[in-house]
Amino acid sequence: MSLFVGALLALLAGGLAALASGRRKRLALLVGAAGAAGGGVLGLAGVLPFLRGAPPAEIALAWSAPLGALHLRLDPLSAFFEATLFALTIPAAVYGVGYMGHSGKRSLGPFAFFFNLLVASMALVFAAADGVLFLVAWEVMTIASFALVTFDDGKAEVRSAGYTFLVASHLGTAFLFALFVLLARGAGDFDFGHFEALRSSATPPLLLFGLALVGFGTKGGLVPLHVWLPEAHPAAPSHVSALLSAVMIKTGVYGLLRVLSFLPAAGAGHGLALAGAGLTSALVGITLALGQGDLKRALAYSSVENVGIVLIGIGLGVAGNAIGLPQVAVLGFAGALFHVWSHALMKGLAFMGGGALVHATGTRNLEEMGGLLARLPATGSLFLVGTAALSALPPLSGFASEWLIYLGLLRGAAATSGAPSLLALLAVAALALVGTLAAVAFTRLSGVALLGAPRSTAAVSAREPSPLVSVPLAALALGCVGLGVFPATALRLLAPAAAQAAGSGLGAAAVDAGAELAGPLRGMALALLGIAAAAAFSARRARASGEVRQSETWGCGFARPTSRMEYTASSYSQSLLSSLVPRFLQPQVRVEPPRGLFPGQGSLRTESVDPARAALFDPLFRELGDRMSRLRRFQAGRLNLQLFYTLVTLVALGLALALRGRGP
Repeated sequence: MSLFVGALLALLAGGLAALASGRRKRLALLVGAAGAAGGGVLGLAGVLPFLRGAPPAEIALAWSAPLGALHLRLDPLSAFFEATLFALTIPAAVYGVGYMGHSGKRSLGPFAFFFNLLVASMALVFAAADGVLFLVAWEVMTIASFALVTFDDGKAEVRSAGYTFLVASHLGTAFLFALFVLLARGAGDFDFGHFEALRSSATPPLLLFGLALVGFGTKGGLVPLHVWLPEAHPAAPSHVSALLSAVMIKTGVYGLLRVLSFLPAAGAGHGLALAGAGLTSALVGITLALGQGDLKRALAYSSVENVGIVLIGIGLGVAGNAIGLPQVAVLGFAGALFHVWSHALMKGLAFMGGGALVHATGTRNLEEMGGLLARLPATGSLFLVGTAALSALPPLSGFASEWLIYLGLLRGAAATSGAPSLLALLAVAALALVGTLAAVAFTRLSGVALLGAPRSTAAVSAREPSPLVSVPLAALALGCVGLGVFPATALRLLAPAAAQAAGSGLGAAAVDAGAELAGPLRGMALALLGIAAAAAFSARRARASGEVRQSETWGCGFARPTSRMEYTASSYSQSLLSSLVPRFLQPQVRVEPPRGLFPGQGSLRTESVDPARAALFDPLFRELGDRMSRLRRFQAGRLNLQLFYTLVTLVALGLALALRGRGP
């Protein structure tokens, strides 16, 4: 616990030192990154014993505010998510020094401060053992994220993204306030240790479950509560996007697991609801990713998909526990937590690798990239590792984590009969469809951005970034390969957290049985790595001996093919979207045909519209804006009127407290 507290102090000290550096932006970046990286190292050292099953540790300090307490606790579940946070913070901090060094003349002290504050607040969210402290840390996390998302606030789309993020976050927080008030009312206190009383509370567990699913699901990006995510991730600097996607949205997963541990044992219906919400998010998220022309927006929708996959695993674990299938529960919870780690690595790599491509070309538009693998071979290759992992291809981490969830669903189908077996098989088919769409989405993303001929002058002149950018990418790529090749090591580390998430009905020894399934995965991964190494060696030898000659790929008989003859990002996925996807998820086609006797140019473009935003949230926000605007007459700008409102409010509060003090 002392190392964990030291990590928090290092983060805050680095942020404050960056803030005090004035307009010396290089110094601000260096001291801020040093505090973040140092905090990450201390934090990892502090939480590692709890991943190995050490007894929980806690610390309680004096708290002068009413209701709450400064109560911190590290146990296997919180340590699991802390490890995710600190492991991503280190490469993100180093990457930020190279990436933000070209941000113009703006002072970077506030940016470095809010980056460190975001990491520290997320660490407090995972370690808080008191409801009030949890909500305070949650709100600080939201404000710090907002400041980072709107860093480039000179652009209208960035300001709009920040507004959407702030409104959606606080709508979710409103549900969390209601949740914790009901929890404290049933337990008599906001301390997490007293929430055990809820196992015999009269408060309906279904209501608490619903509040948790909406409140934490908003932060996690569950459909249809995801509308902030594809707006905020593209607007933020790329290493911030990586941290938001890899860790911050997982605070929703952590909160849901923590609240489930307070409630009576969840029934099979709760598991089905979680798995259904996860499948919906996975299918909708990856389908919308297929239609995006913005590189970072496509990656953002992929985050919606992957949180959905995590929720499928949690739902499977809950349902397995409820119907008495411990091995199914093992595979569900272990697969979900494994995918949290896997997604953190591969999405961190994809966002930061994509950010390097964006920085090299000056655009996020896929149609203005192309040919980047030849110009940025190291960065392009590392980005390919991230997209391959996100496609769940062996021998990478995405395949290993999803494989456990597949096995859990198949074991559940084999161990049951009737409707439960049919639902499990349908879930297998749906998850396979998600995997297919993901493979198409990421071959589209990497193929259009990296292969073919350059589609803009910026793509022609693109160059490799500095080592401060490429070294963190290499570290994350190594992590993706390591988790895929040695999944048993990861399973042993996450076993205590999975046991805690599953409840007392499942011991850590049962989770260790899941590690035995990693043997075939490791063998398959090593075989594939061997084949890939042999193929690379043969290709290099053939090229060196002159046996390979260069020619145009798919030249179609043209002497000098141009970029206009290549697949565009929209045309690559158009046939799949038009044939398999419901119409409300398909991109809208805008056609302007040539007109007149001597027609000029025409145009055809596609635009992917999020149905949840277009049909639900935009009308809701407009209606709320119209209604709230009517309150402006009470804000007349007159000081005496504002003082009168304040006086009336204070008198009303005083009367309420006086009447409450009298009692019955």
